[in-house]
Amino acid sequence: MGRWRYWTQHALTGEVLHPALPLSDVTFGRELNGPGSLTGKLSPRFLNSDFDAVMPTVALIYAEADGFIRWGGLVWQLEAEDRELRLEAAGWSSYLNRRHDHHGELRGRGPYVNADPCKVIRDIWAYAQEQPDGNLGVTVDATNSSVKVGTPAEPWHSYWYEAPKLGDHVDDLVGEDGAPQYTCHTEYQTNGSVRRRIVLGYPRLGTRRTDISFKSGVNIVAAPKPVFDGDEYANVVIGTGSGEGTATRFAVDPKRNGGLRMEYVLQLPTVNGTDTLGRRIAAERKRRIWMGEVDEIVVRDHPNAPLGSWQIGDDVHVTAVSAWRTWSGWSRILAESYRPSEAPDQAVLSLARADSFHYSAPEVA
Repeated sequence: MGRWRYWTQHALTGEVLHPALPLSDVTFGRELNGPGSLTGKLSPRFLNSDFDAVMPTVALIYAEADGFIRWGGLVWQLEAEDRELRLEAAGWSSYLNRRHDHHGELRGRGPYVNADPCKVIRDIWAYAQEQPDGNLGVTVDATNSSVKVGTPAEPWHSYWYEAPKLGDHVDDLVGEDGAPQYTCHTEYQTNGSVRRRIVLGYPRLGTRRTDISFKSGVNIVAAPKPVFDGDEYANVVIGTGSGEGTATRFAVDPKRNGGLRMEYVLQLPTVNGTDTLGRRIAAERKRRIWMGEVDEIVVRDHPNAPLGSWQIGDDVHVTAVSAWRTWSGWSRILAESYRPSEAPDQAVLSLARADSFHYSAPEVA
């Protein structure tokens, strides 16, 4: 417990509000294409004496260990729970869920035609932080992508009369297949100040890691529960591409493997080439014909993968042994959850099979 420190800072002035917050039952972590969260508990006595240190929408909170910031975000809620107060915070991108475009087109930056969504995301943050009292000090990576949003016929708009939520805009931009991805990150800079950052990744966030791994009996500390989901399985993939009616691009990729025929339809309205459509559905069929995954593991600090050695979005090799079955394969880290109050040397990782993701731009020809 001694290695962990939780401290708060005023969102606008940067003033340190409390250097060592007495939080208990703390859980925090980052996530893919989301803000991540932190929860903890305080005594009502502390709140009565120092409410300003944790005031929702004013206080920024950080989790620090061994001189490194492991998480940062904005306090959103305090709630009475038995004889304690539950504190809830969320990462930097949560701020955009309380901000709206009331000027229209992000104050003249749009509309967008054949625009890189990475640029649009940077413009959204620039618009949010140029408003009075709106500067959270968040920087967005200079990453570029080959994905395009908006066409001459249908530009990407942000209409003032709809007062769109800026967070919804970002969710839409990263929600498409092959779109850039992001996570929230916090770190000390060389001058001792805090850097609040949106990490943008393209064609993916994270990378395949051959230097770390997770294995039952080594650094996986709880018996995982493999999931075998027939709803996600298919040995036949049917693909549709561009065009309408009988002119629609169409392809089928079957694989007879001794099992009952199970079909899945993959709709790719921007794919114009039959060869490209065939490649995409073949890759989809290869992913769906293998059943089984481990969606969560509890890991401990170990030389095979020291805590914090991974990044959100990384592919890691997992060998999970349970009383039912052994599962081994590559999994992608979607979210993390540290629980310093209960187990200082452990973390919970949320996973999905790595081959469930496309790590390239969508093909259009």
